[in-house]
Amino acid sequence: MVGARILLIEDEPSLLLTLGDRLRGEGAEVAIAEDGVAGEAAAAAGGFDLVVLDLNLPSKGGLDVCRDLRAQGVEVPILMLTARGETIDKVVGLRLGADDYLAKPFEMVELLARVDALLRRRRSMPSGGERAHFGDVRLDRTAATVTKGSEPVELSALEMRLLEYFVAHPDEVLSRDRLLNEVWGYDATPVTRTVDVHVASLRQKLEDVPSKPRHLLTVHGRGYKFIAD
Repeated sequence: MVGARILLIEDEPSLLLTLGDRLRGEGAEVAIAEDGVAGEAAAAAGGFDLVVLDLNLPSKGGLDVCRDLRAQGVEVPILMLTARGETIDKVVGLRLGADDYLAKPFEMVELLARVDALLRRRRSMPSGGERAHFGDVRLDRTAATVTKGSEPVELSALEMRLLEYFVAHPDEVLSRDRLLNEVWGYDATPVTRTVDVHVASLRQKLEDVPSKPRHLLTVHGRGYKFIAD
């Protein structure tokens, strides 16, 4: 975490003080925004390695901030915080492009572990080639675009990273645990369906016949395999 630039978008003064001090104690450089509009502007300006984003904010809610940042092409990892624990909030946040989610109240040690995991994942994503293609799908990592045939394909930030990881590891059997560690950046419980949901979404968007995939294959009992040809 030493040297990482982290933006806290949070309006609760006590949490800002506690969390900011703790992150600085871990060696991070911390900037603060206390409402959604200011936070979005700061994140969009760039220069941050991670954004910690509260769901309930004045002027503009965290879900809207997350959605609009991704729409602008801002790819910085986002850790979303909320006082609400409903599953629907988590699902909506992840689908809008958040990278991880933590419900308040939380243990500081868990938040620090998730922050560290997201930063490690950001540093360790495979470089690979800047352009790749399979079937009629074209991936341009530099421009962060995907096309199928002549049509652009809209992917969430997590879907893009998952696709990039598959493309960088062709013909390898990739377990769900490995994908969670390398793409999401944290260990998840064995019952998680996170990977399955995102693979299914990629198939719907990229495969000619999603129910009979040619490129994103299931290896029963082991995980998934990407085939380029």
